[in-house]
Amino acid sequence: MTQNTPLSPLSPLFLRPPQHLQDVTHRVLSAAQLRARGVSAAQTSAQCLPGGSWQHLLPGVYLLHPEPPSGQERLHGALLYAGRPPVSSRRTPPEPSDAGFGEAMVTGLAALALYGFAAAPDLAALHRIDVLVPRTRRLRSTRFVEVVRAAALPAPVRLAGVPVAPVERALADAVAGLGDPADVRRLLTEAVRAGHSEPAAVVRELSVAKLLGRPAVEALLAEGRAVAEARLYAMVREHGLPEPLWNVGLRLPGGPELGGVDAYWPDQAVAVELDTRAPRFGAPDEGRRYGNRAPAHPEEPQWSAYAAKRDHLERLGVTVVHLTPRKLREAMDQQATVVRTALMAADDREPAAYLVVLPR
Repeated sequence: MTQNTPLSPLSPLFLRPPQHLQDVTHRVLSAAQLRARGVSAAQTSAQCLPGGSWQHLLPGVYLLHPEPPSGQERLHGALLYAGRPPVSSRRTPPEPSDAGFGEAMVTGLAALALYGFAAAPDLAALHRIDVLVPRTRRLRSTRFVEVVRAAALPAPVRLAGVPVAPVERALADAVAGLGDPADVRRLLTEAVRAGHSEPAAVVRELSVAKLLGRPAVEALLAEGRAVAEARLYAMVREHGLPEPLWNVGLRLPGGPELGGVDAYWPDQAVAVELDTRAPRFGAPDEGRRYGNRAPAHPEEPQWSAYAAKRDHLERLGVTVVHLTPRKLREAMDQQATVVRTALMAADDREPAAYLVVLPR
């Protein structure tokens, strides 16, 4: 049976029990998809009567068996509901290859469950499925579907056959709907610890969504620093670099403190500093991604103080190697080469000023 074959009330689509419809795309169909298969509105309504073989899952979406919907069926139905075309274009039958999702994509806790987050509930246990759609869509949240709007949609990731928002966007939408700080902390910590995302990318998304005031964000930054430090230790050990002084502060003899660095080789006057700060915000399109929510801006003194410290150290003859968590995760070999090159070049530079090394 092809997708466009007309069906009678006695066709296999009506008579086949649910266990034979192995693919969820055959168990959950929109009204438009049923029409494309030759099923009239009257036939659909008859099948959904009390005692019938089908049920009305969502407006314009039907479940082709009478049993309670599974988590995957609810997910598929939510996307069909949110992805249905505007009223003005619904008379045009969908192409046979069209999944019927339009621009809609799963976000929030449902998306995190698809990404494999242990801290996210199973799909079957979710009372609500968040679906991201363009802000211009006139669509209401209904039953178990929560419609989330965005002025500019991110590029979706394909998981389990459905479009899913990127991890950072899904986290932001999940955090926006959670009231328990412990739940938020578990999600954010797992995102970093399990390698789903870098802290800076998560913080950027939370900032655009005006969610940085949540206490759990501090835990995210702390977790991100701990993971980055562990990678830095591993880089030194695995690539045979000389053992540095770890996490020390620097100052001139009898002078003010110059600030702390994550690793320091005093004989070569080379310092490594991990940049785990929240990134800069304020690109023109960032504030529009969440509709009317404007982006937050970190205080500029944090950035100017960082730049001033680095410039001061370099004027004193210290080579400062700037590493980010992403660089350490994605190109550790390359970063080890950068540090080794800085150490080997020490003999070709003017001697650095003597600095007092203090524990942090």
